[in-house]
Amino acid sequence: MKDPIRAMESSDRKKTIMIIAGEASGDMYGAGLVREMLKLHPTLSFYGIGGKRMREEGVELLADASHMAVVGLTEAVSKLGSILTTMTKMKRSLDERRPDLVILIDYPDFNLSIAKAASARSIKVLYYISPQVWAWRQGRIRQIKKTVTQMAVILPFEVDTYRRHGFAVHYVGHPLLDMIKMNDSKQALRTNLGLAENRMTIGILPGSRLAEVKRLLPELLRAAALLVHDFPDVQCVLPLADTLKKSSVDEFITASGVPVRVISGRTYDVIACSDLVLVASGTATLEVALLKVPMVIVYKVSLLSYVIGRLIVDVKNIGLVNIIAGKTIVPELIQGEASGERIAGEALSILNNGERKQDMIKALAELREKLGTPGAAARTAMLALDML
Repeated sequence: MKDPIRAMESSDRKKTIMIIAGEASGDMYGAGLVREMLKLHPTLSFYGIGGKRMREEGVELLADASHMAVVGLTEAVSKLGSILTTMTKMKRSLDERRPDLVILIDYPDFNLSIAKAASARSIKVLYYISPQVWAWRQGRIRQIKKTVTQMAVILPFEVDTYRRHGFAVHYVGHPLLDMIKMNDSKQALRTNLGLAENRMTIGILPGSRLAEVKRLLPELLRAAALLVHDFPDVQCVLPLADTLKKSSVDEFITASGVPVRVISGRTYDVIACSDLVLVASGTATLEVALLKVPMVIVYKVSLLSYVIGRLIVDVKNIGLVNIIAGKTIVPELIQGEASGERIAGEALSILNNGERKQDMIKALAELREKLGTPGAAARTAMLALDML
């Protein structure tokens, strides 16, 4: 491999990069990647789609990721008009700005269309965080091979999935390994957050999208009410996602009558100080796992989305934690099972069974070892610079 830094320094033209992340997790990973690229080459210019974190790293946003994220097919249909308008804007920018590189992060249905448009204009494409082709629609690998120049994957088994189709990819490790570092004890974290030091603590993570919150938070709060009944001294904490307003959760909390402390900007601290977390399926499950905290995963979409999903998704589990582990190590409650009663039942089974709780913590520690070593963003940054 040539030295990408030296090669770029020999060019006097400022390099422009389009980067697209359509969801909260992608915004987080995109910000880390931009930060690492700018460390190596401070004159780079970035524009695209992202959220608060990418904006803070200097990315010029043409659209906000919080308006793009969807859960399930029915919500995707409801936002289709605005998403297509944004897609047209981004494709037009390929002609107007002629970026030197396009970096796409997850968000496959949108991003694969952008990849096709960029490829047609002979613009190189780096895809960071693969579409979940191992779970559904493996036929997309053919399209990826045609339109994506380089693929950086973050899950170890994804390498074999692509290799079987003759497409070589780069395994860079999981970016969360760089982001999640906790040294303080649960008690110290609780004190720092203004919580009671020695009370049982339940973390409530209803998701980063408003639609998720509306479907899941009422059931999570019902579960919390049942837990408070069994453990009167329990304290419940909800770390508010950057993509949500406090008012979007306050109305549910007030209606539930359950005392829940809402804390912004301290998600990892809240998770780490918890004895158990009730969490919406998604990237957050892996964050909880890396902090080795027992959890109950919940998932609920519209009935139509669920029925269609079951027909086309080819995985036993829905939680990333269980998928990576290759077995069910934490409970998953899906659709009708994601009721307050069932959630509380699973939570009590963990809290009241010390052996089960310790077995889960051990399995989560083993899962962390499967995710490689820290440095995913730095490795991907080098790959991106080598493409310029």
